[in-house]
Amino acid sequence: MMTKVESAMHTMNSAAREPGERVRVAVWASDPITLTGLTEMLLGTADVFVVGDAFPADVDVLVFAADGVTPEVLAGMSKAAAESAAPAVLVARQLERAVLLRVVECRVVAVLHRGVATGERLADAIRVAAEGGGVLPANLLGELLRQVENLNREVLEPRGLNSAGYTSREIGVLRLLAEGWDTEEIGKKL
Repeated sequence: MMTKVESAMHTMNSAAREPGERVRVAVWASDPITLTGLTEMLLGTADVFVVGDAFPADVDVLVFAADGVTPEVLAGMSKAAAESAAPAVLVARQLERAVLLRVVECRVVAVLHRGVATGERLADAIRVAAEGGGVLPANLLGELLRQVENLNREVLEPRGLNSAGYTSREIGVLRLLAEGWDTEEIGKKL
């Protein structure tokens, strides 16, 4: 898992890229034909540089391509996420809703449907990912938000937690502080 320091360093490194500097990309695909095709598509892109090693630690963006996100594909993505702090782009023909959060845990910030993944769209998604942004089809974005909402409601809230990591008591203290209460008043109230 990427630590806050690693995440901040990756963001700083991405933001520090000089104008015109190429985005370093590692490409992984579930089959050699797709790997060759994606690599060839990207070789013609002036601001993207495809590195030779799969999953090197010093790339700016990882690109994954598969027909579907199987347990084997997820295992490969998880391994890459453990070895690299880089954000990832996923090109897939099929992405089941059940694995959407798992994909996000693998640092995937952009998803392209394989049927519409032109070289230009892929390069655009890579640039957005390198700059700290994300690209999701509207239906996947909506589903992801629903899953996060369900996670909060069904898992975190019953345990007195929330996605920010604060307990309900801590949120109450912060709310009262924001309203201008002093610590003595807050102590008496809570």
